[in-house]
Amino acid sequence: MRIAVYIPLLLSLLAPLGVRPLAERCEPRLATWLLTASAFVLGTATTISLGLLAITGLIRFPEPAGLGHWSAHTAQRDDPAELSVALVAGLLLGAAVLMAARMLWRRARTLATAALEAACMPAEDGLVVIEDEAPNAFAIPGLPGRVVVSTGMLHTLDETERHILLAHERAHLTAHHYAFVALTQLGAAANPLLRPLATAVTYTIERWADENAAIATGDRERVARTVGKAALAAHNVPARTPGAALGILGRRTPLAAAGPVPRRVAALLAPPFGRHPVLAAATATVLAAVTLSTAEAAHDLHVLLETVGAR
Repeated sequence: MRIAVYIPLLLSLLAPLGVRPLAERCEPRLATWLLTASAFVLGTATTISLGLLAITGLIRFPEPAGLGHWSAHTAQRDDPAELSVALVAGLLLGAAVLMAARMLWRRARTLATAALEAACMPAEDGLVVIEDEAPNAFAIPGLPGRVVVSTGMLHTLDETERHILLAHERAHLTAHHYAFVALTQLGAAANPLLRPLATAVTYTIERWADENAAIATGDRERVARTVGKAALAAHNVPARTPGAALGILGRRTPLAAAGPVPRRVAALLAPPFGRHPVLAAATATVLAAVTLSTAEAAHDLHVLLETVGAR
């Protein structure tokens, strides 16, 4: 455990450096999968690493060691981790578990509320039109989900643009984008260093839906104009969408200096991104290293426990 247990923690520090290349150079569906997997795996691995370190601290004290028939004296002598490190890891582990549990509870409650709200909405082909002059459009996940569009947004867009908007929102539902957001938020709750990955996923799912709309209509430039037009129309409208909703306007938290909508428009006006195998391979390598190092650290702890229990 001298090195392996710290590798997930170290890679969590470096992970935000790969966010911008993945979000801006990689095909959005693949980027979403890679970012989500990275956030979830790193969040899980760092939590396990903190737990392993915390256990090495607990077995140094007679009372916890006695529960497992381990020798506290031997643990104090043979444990490679410093007691101060183990104690800090225990505190961080407690905070990570509490934050992850809080996030899961809030997310589950929000999704349940959204699903109930969607099921109660009268809809035609999954579309709900609400009487509201404020331009707005969003998708509510559920069984089935609903696309909600205000009359103000319908009056703002022409017929082709409405078709683009509906294709965008339905892409959120059919691809289950809320699940990607939830998993990355869970990883970021357990490890705050991963918050840039969660922020990036709220952007890449919008890009994913944009590309689906472009495929459905066959006109990337028209989709770009629709995204920009909808954003301008709703610029001064306060956000009133449910917490679980996914909208054509995207989240208002920028990943970089430029806001998400201008970057989405620029991406649509450029040729479609490729899969970028180098970035995909690099991400897969990092996740494999994290998984293997976590398994190695767990094995090292098992060996340590056998050692302190055998004397």
